[in-house]
Amino acid sequence: MPKTLVNLDESDKAWLDREARKRRIPMTELVRQAVRSFRTREQARAQPSLGTALDDTRGLWREGDGLAWQQRMRDEWSDSR
Repeated sequence: MPKTLVNLDESDKAWLDREARKRRIPMTELVRQAVRSFRTREQARAQPSLGTALDDTRGLWREGDGLAWQQRMRDEWSDSR
């Protein structure tokens, strides 16, 4: 595991030390947990992958053959030119 040097405000470091003692875990583990939690939240807010987007929208179209509808729309565009 790579080591990372981080500068913290004295009050933040003191809080981390107290919280780690209270939880009976090393302060470094508390920081790792916090980073992991933050990363998980941020990734959940990020744009979904194509696979996730397809899974989330599967079955929304209920107007018959979607490919036929798409072709009609394209035909309208080419007829109007």
